Amino acid sequence: MATSVLNMQNSIYRRRNLVNKVMLTLSMGALVFGLFWLFWIIVTLLAKGGSALSFTLFTEITPPPGQAGGLMNAIAGSLLMAGVGTLIGTPVGILAGTYLAEYGQRGWLAPATRFLNDVLLSAPSIIIGLFIYAVYVAQVGHYSGWAGSVALAILVVPVVVRTTDNMLLLVPNGLREATAALGCPKWRMVTMICYRAARSGIMTGVLLAIARIAGETAPLLFTALSNQFMSLNMNAPMSNLPVVIYQYAASPFKEWNNLAWAGATLITLVVLAINIIARNMFRKH
Repeated sequence: MATSVLNMQNSIYRRRNLVNKVMLTLSMGALVFGLFWLFWIIVTLLAKGGSALSFTLFTEITPPPGQAGGLMNAIAGSLLMAGVGTLIGTPVGILAGTYLAEYGQRGWLAPATRFLNDVLLSAPSIIIGLFIYAVYVAQVGHYSGWAGSVALAILVVPVVVRTTDNMLLLVPNGLREATAALGCPKWRMVTMICYRAARSGIMTGVLLAIARIAGETAPLLFTALSNQFMSLNMNAPMSNLPVVIYQYAASPFKEWNNLAWAGATLITLVVLAINIIARNMFRKH
């Protein structure tokens, strides 16, 4: 009976076992290192911002220096601009991703589009803000909620394009062939078969895009700026949580610092909840 090679007398097994232990130790160390900083950030936010979370945070507008108040106008502005940006960017992203997966199998356009989408996906958000400032804000002569929404929509598009493209490519070709054999037009096959099979993944991409734009500050500094008062006028400067946090965190007033911590905690909890929902939705399907 042959002697097993899985013993410490075998030099090859001994070397591979050592390499395995070293790599496993390094991997666990990297995991602990990453989780340590994430845990520290969340604990710090909850410790400093949790106490500032109150009912008045959602019912009062941002206060003048040295006075107490809330973030109602900033929360409303963020929800409005994120909602409009999502409504603008999601259809564009889904349609572009559909073209790449279903109609772009041949030619140079689809590979070039995927490359440019990856570039846009990794581009710093401040570049998007500067672009919208140059082509829109500078032309109309004032900041506005519309400009902020368009900047956020541009950030939504590449995330939805990538997710839609990947999810549609995972749909088995057998489903496409079966519908084609029955004489079904391709547009109906895409809408009735492919979209239904990939809808959970596409919705995951939309939720992740919302989570990305929820805390973006740089593009809003150049587009929507901020507003000290409650305003839902999309054609005027509009308050939003990221910019308010940026301004209040650097201020010398304790009341503003507390509101900045509260706003940062609120955004973190919302983004965490969206990511959990997105991952659970993807896991179930």
